[in-house]
Amino acid sequence: MKSKWRLFLGFMVVCLLAACDDPKPSAGSEGMVLEGRTMGTFWRVSLAGVAPERREMLQKAIQQQLDNDDHELSTWKSDSVLSRFNQYRGSAPQPVSNNMADIITLSLRIGQQTGGAMDITLGPLVNLWGFGPDKQPVKTPTQQQIDAARALTGLSHLQVINRAGQSWLQKDLPELYVDLSTVGEGFATDHLARLMEQQGINHYLVSVGGAVLTRGKNAQGNPWQVAIQKPTDQENAVQAIVDLQGHGISTSGSYRNYYELEGKRISHVIDPVTGRPIQHKLVSATVIATTALEADGWDTGLMVLGTEKARELALRDKLAVYLIFKEGDHFASWMSPQFAAFIQPSSTH
Repeated sequence: MKSKWRLFLGFMVVCLLAACDDPKPSAGSEGMVLEGRTMGTFWRVSLAGVAPERREMLQKAIQQQLDNDDHELSTWKSDSVLSRFNQYRGSAPQPVSNNMADIITLSLRIGQQTGGAMDITLGPLVNLWGFGPDKQPVKTPTQQQIDAARALTGLSHLQVINRAGQSWLQKDLPELYVDLSTVGEGFATDHLARLMEQQGINHYLVSVGGAVLTRGKNAQGNPWQVAIQKPTDQENAVQAIVDLQGHGISTSGSYRNYYELEGKRISHVIDPVTGRPIQHKLVSATVIATTALEADGWDTGLMVLGTEKARELALRDKLAVYLIFKEGDHFASWMSPQFAAFIQPSSTH
């Protein structure tokens, strides 16, 4: 998540195939596509079997839900729940919503499973390198600046407390700055799916930025499908097509969300160990999981780890993972056995 949260839709490796079509209405219903902006990126909802007169109500309900999520998780809004926690300089537990507690609990778990590669406390480094609310640096940060920012990070300094149905967030490092932009798209996508279920809608494809989740079938009675895009500026260059089978999917990548500084390409993906943007040959990691939130959490951690370590982790934890990496002058790809189960026949290139 870039722009306002630096949610960068430019790296939309997951392309919504079903949403690109103009499906013919089925008996007594029609396909419906709703769109809007949130958190500095775009959201899109494709529906089947929904009466046209519900369009306006659904559009408003979706936008309201996403606005609420933005107000809770944004680091770009000084009055958001997360910003207020980051501004707090004490160590007493601070009350947060159960949703906030859930997203941080999952982030801490994935952070532990990736050996700290997925770290939501990297806010000081994200800001230092120009991918947070602060402006882009005019020169490369010094090692002293990097070390100072790294000293303010660490998952061990953050704790979620759940008691009697209420949740609190506690930090033992006053300057700790939590940045949930790496999981915000998945979080919001899952919320949209929940909203559709509450509205009695059982056939939908919902997406926020690069996170997607599907249920049921499209208006033509076919499974919703998405395409993994090749790492190129050509938007319709398809690498593979997947049938999500009711799962969530998310992609993290390094080749579009960057800027040039002193003749070097600066990626938005920061390595917690070095405190610097990644420089390895892995250009994208796509993950399919039960929820879009979980997929969104894993893809960032895998991007930080690089090709070999990401592959080892995917096999160890039986994750559905698709990696695209540089191999000489070309791109190569690898998928885990779990991911292969979602691939449509003859769709890989």
